[in-house]
Amino acid sequence: MKLRTHYVFSTGLLTLFTYFLYPALITPIVAGLISIIGNLTIDKLGHEIRGKYISRTPRTHTLPRSIGWGILLSLPFVITLFFLNFNFIIGIIDGFLVGPSHMLLDVFTERGIYIRKNKRWTRFALAHFRYDNLVINSLAIFIGIVMLYVALSI
Repeated sequence: MKLRTHYVFSTGLLTLFTYFLYPALITPIVAGLISIIGNLTIDKLGHEIRGKYISRTPRTHTLPRSIGWGILLSLPFVITLFFLNFNFIIGIIDGFLVGPSHMLLDVFTERGIYIRKNKRWTRFALAHFRYDNLVINSLAIFIGIVMLYVALSI
């Protein structure tokens, strides 16, 4: 999926999950920041150029590693929220969820994500859509906006 699609979808998902724990203005802001930093890092560290093509690597495009990267990248937010006397649990939850939300979208693309099979990394994909498919990207953005709306309207 396109990076902006990941941003919107993840922001909606993270806000939906954490707004129930801490319904404050800072919740969607933290979700948005963790979404941008997490998704950007997962894509920048998890893609390499092979010839004239860009390819995903298992460095970040596996479920367990994406969780680890998300938690690691959310630590500055968790520490900041703690010292500002906000609920720092939202940063931990957002960090835990940003990687799987990225994998959820990527599993529907042509090359999918990596899973461990017989001690080797193999690709796994559910639908094989092109990463830049306008309809699929628009649908994921729409779902992200709906999740954000639902979270903020409760």
